[in-house]
Amino acid sequence: QVQLVESGGGLVQPGGSLRLSCAASGSIFSINTMGWYRQAPGKQRELVATVTSGDRSNYADSVKGRFTISRGNAKNTVYLQMNSLKPEDTAVYYCNAENTRVVGSPFRADYWGQGTQVTVSS
Repeated sequence: QVQLVESGGGLVQPGGSLRLSCAASGSIFSINTMGWYRQAPGKQRELVATVTSGDRSNYADSVKGRFTISRGNAKNTVYLQMNSLKPEDTAVYYCNAENTRVVGSPFRADYWGQGTQVTVSS
């Protein structure tokens, strides 16, 4: 019913920048919060940043001041601008749509994208 498609990952040198994009499609009525999570090899998935439909954002301490999350005008897209990247930012980055309602249903659910690889290395 709802699909999330991420793009923008890749290989970048330390200190470089990348911009991730995520577009949600399907019979969407509303999405409360969209966010980015990441999972490095051998580690648990962790929150990177989230932003509500009212544009209230939240960041992990490890990325504050370096990453910026934003939502598109249609509110079904979310971006993550990543600056001053470090090798420890290397991970698969996943887009999340939280408390999503689809047309014709009163229920809410969370959805995940397939992930995009970000590698920071010289």
